[in-house]
Amino acid sequence: MKLKIDTSELTFLLVTTPAPVRDFDSGQAKREDGVPLFSVRLVAMGSGEAEIINVKVPGEPVGLVPGQQVVLAELTAQPWNIGEKSGVAFRALGIESGAVRVRHGARAE
Repeated sequence: MKLKIDTSELTFLLVTTPAPVRDFDSGQAKREDGVPLFSVRLVAMGSGEAEIINVKVPGEPVGLVPGQQVVLAELTAQPWNIGEKSGVAFRALGIESGAVRVRHGARAE
């Protein structure tokens, strides 16, 4: 089950430059609907707390540098478990620099 996250009260800072998501077995870049997936490592801050999270986004984010504030479009969390391992996978439909809200990878007007 994917859980939609309300990001309106959260601040995100980019930790590392975006990197292509690779298939574990083949090493090839992963694609979704023909679009390459990228992973971004962020510090998510809100309510006096902070966490480092990895978020996968479709398409190559451009113009983003570590330390920069970013905004995410439609961030979701999906709990997973494989054997004795478990975690949460984060996905967003878009990411953009600054405090501009984005929707589906485009600026919201």
